[in-house]
Amino acid sequence: MKATEVPEITGAFLFEPTPYADERGFFCRTFDVDVVRSVGLDPYAFVQDSVSRSVRGVLRGMHLRSGAGEAKLVRCSYGRIFDVVVDLRPGSPTYRNVATFDLSGETQTTLYVPAGCAHGFQALSGTADTSYRIDRPHDPAEDVTIAFDDPELAIPWPLPVTSMSRRDREAPSLAEALLHLPGNDPRTPSRTSRSAGVPGADDATRPSVRNTEK
Repeated sequence: MKATEVPEITGAFLFEPTPYADERGFFCRTFDVDVVRSVGLDPYAFVQDSVSRSVRGVLRGMHLRSGAGEAKLVRCSYGRIFDVVVDLRPGSPTYRNVATFDLSGETQTTLYVPAGCAHGFQALSGTADTSYRIDRPHDPAEDVTIAFDDPELAIPWPLPVTSMSRRDREAPSLAEALLHLPGNDPRTPSRTSRSAGVPGADDATRPSVRNTEK
């Protein structure tokens, strides 16, 4: 397994394993304490694991937490998803950056999302299972949701949305959501959306058209 820093989002990493395939299928390690520690993260900080199952076109996001925030490891364990991270940490050198990723069960790549970043994804396959590992127990009172189609973010969702939660459908704009996050200035313009270093991500990010409930 190798760890690669995501240049578009300071403090974000991709953990890319090496699947070993044979006539039975494949095997790969999806979490390695030593590799996680090598990039300065505490491998023992994660306290809850969850999984969501989505059908093609389902969109979940954009989500983050107020207060101390929530760091997470995200992996598509089966199928394929278009994954999005937005840096909303005041003072971060990549503040307001949008990065997109193509995560799949074929590669089993894990994305580390730092606390203070918004996260969401859309299922690209008929069925997509997405696994999450978070570093703080979930508190619904801290949930913050941002409209998936906010024009400031201009996220290039690759498929028409087939289904989403009521919470996501009625989410406020980025400017409104930032009022709930200390230190954020709603007047600061967002930066350009960019795909970040996963094979196939450039194709997936071309627009064809836009946790809690993860």
